[in-house]
Amino acid sequence: MHGSSPGRSAAGQVLLWVAMAAALLVGCSAAPGKSAAVGASASSLAGSSEQSRKPNIIYVLTDDLSWNLVRYMPHVQQMSKQGTTFSNYFVTDSLCCPSRSSILTGQYPHNTGVFTNNGDDGGYGAFMKNGDEKKCYAPALQKAGYRTGFMGKYLNGYQPKDTSGTDHPYVPPGWNEWDVAGNGYPEFNYDLNENGKVVHYGHDPQDYLTDVVSAKAVSFIGSSAADSKPFMLELATFAPHEPSTPAPRDANSYPGLKAPKSAAYDRLPAQAPKWQADLKPLSDKEKTQIDRKFAKRVRSVQAVDRMIGRLEDVLKEKGLADDTYLVFGSDNGFHMGEHRLRPGKQTAFDTDIRVPMMVTGPDVPAGRTASQLVQNTDLNPTFQQLAGLKPPSAVDGLSLVDLFHGSSPKDWRESVLVEHHHPGTSKGDPDAAPKDSGNPPTYEALRTADSLWVEYADGEREYYDTQADPAELKNLAGSLSDGKEKALHETLTALARCSGSESCRDASRLHQ
Repeated sequence: MHGSSPGRSAAGQVLLWVAMAAALLVGCSAAPGKSAAVGASASSLAGSSEQSRKPNIIYVLTDDLSWNLVRYMPHVQQMSKQGTTFSNYFVTDSLCCPSRSSILTGQYPHNTGVFTNNGDDGGYGAFMKNGDEKKCYAPALQKAGYRTGFMGKYLNGYQPKDTSGTDHPYVPPGWNEWDVAGNGYPEFNYDLNENGKVVHYGHDPQDYLTDVVSAKAVSFIGSSAADSKPFMLELATFAPHEPSTPAPRDANSYPGLKAPKSAAYDRLPAQAPKWQADLKPLSDKEKTQIDRKFAKRVRSVQAVDRMIGRLEDVLKEKGLADDTYLVFGSDNGFHMGEHRLRPGKQTAFDTDIRVPMMVTGPDVPAGRTASQLVQNTDLNPTFQQLAGLKPPSAVDGLSLVDLFHGSSPKDWRESVLVEHHHPGTSKGDPDAAPKDSGNPPTYEALRTADSLWVEYADGEREYYDTQADPAELKNLAGSLSDGKEKALHETLTALARCSGSESCRDASRLHQ
């Protein structure tokens, strides 16, 4: 045959032509708009290593971001259109450190031992004292071949210079990249522990913390792509937590913006508990302050939203967009005048415990809303299953992978638990409640698909029919039958004692 290589046999020529014909057939059978190279790449996937086929995971965790901010975040809204939104995503406590501890470990506060932001039962100290670091998802993913990164805010009380018994600034186990701040709330003039080295950032525009984290995230994605390694990256912003400092370029955006006024704004619930009942109506000055604070919160999340857009762009540039799960969420919500409460959190109202969560990625249905009861305890087992691991039975949460992909698991939970301890001290706590804000005593709460049941340590009770009364303004606890109250109490008690995914799923079953 013309053009044959010297020494090639006739049989070899036949085999060559057969191979060429097969390649043409693959190209012709590819989907419209896709080249034969795409088809060949897909067909060769079976021969690639298992590690190269593992999906990447990016988790963007914001601080105090409530549902009423999402409308001002176009990239987050686009995530909702391109992926799945979880409309009933709840936190284990509307407070930074307990919630973040649940995210990292997949456990309720009664199993992490972290109930507050500081003191014996809270903060970074309690997290370390209780051995929670070993329960985090990062070491497991790293062992499974993932390159892991954590950037931004870790746990209350953590400082970049902490050595934790070593001779250098400490980096927790399981993280390949560690760029974490202590007091990053002002967004300027802070220190970062950058892989064991403390680096100071000042007041220049380029030092704005959310932008610094964004740039480091882009670099991390690029280097991971160059190494052909799957990666898991958690980006934990300080925004929009007070003082809600916006990036300089956003300082004058949204002029004249005012806080939304829901049906609960400046209204007490009927039969309000003692800790709340004596709150006076909001003054005109307080209403003006709420409007100003809300506008600052909106301005501060513009950099977060821009970061999400930047992440999406770099994933496309590196050819990783189709292989990466992007999850967006918050550690807790935030009330601003609802139920006559001055700006803050820590209550069991939906303003505080029900927060946004969206996900995009491989096989995630576009424009879908999942209404199942999900919780921040579910993220640890979800990340582990996405990485091809079997989540440990010690986690209290359930993997969301099936829900990510549009399935509706039959054996799902029927309620979620909220646990809150009244802080023993407010010293050094950035979330300390102002004296006139309404600061709830210790409580445990049960949130179902259509109700909220709260048991306070002082004996008071609350019950809201969230379907008939979504603003949670009618406390019906006093009118419940003995049987109904007993059933709620038994379910709540079971959840507050559960340990492990099976135990907690079974405990969530509503007693009759």
